Amino acid sequence: RVQLVESGGGSVQAGESLRLSCAPSGFPDSIFCLAWFRQVPGNEREGIAAITPADNFPYYLGTVKGRFTISRDNAKNTVYLQLNSLKPEDSAMYYCAADLTSASCAGIWWRAARYNDWGQGTQVSVSS
Repeated sequence: RVQLVESGGGSVQAGESLRLSCAPSGFPDSIFCLAWFRQVPGNEREGIAAITPADNFPYYLGTVKGRFTISRDNAKNTVYLQLNSLKPEDSAMYYCAADLTSASCAGIWWRAARYNDWGQGTQVSVSS
């Protein structure tokens, strides 16, 4: 198992930005698919971005593409999610997730069932 620690959430005004971080521990090379999900109470977790470690190829949910950017710093073994132009509807708990069985995020990266390891989440709240 890998331990995932998220940070960077907070309360902001609409239009502002946040940068979330996810630091996997226990796997120094992190050669596996990492993804970001978000969840609001009463709803299922929604896959919003994922990144393949071999080539840093990103995947995005259509509604966040162009506003959110996923990236990874291999030297720091950290994955980031840059949230720009935030909207009130982006308010949610954001989770980092890992699929240790695959070095690529290709395929159904947006399905929560694919991932076995999850962080505790970091809250993002956007007010209008």
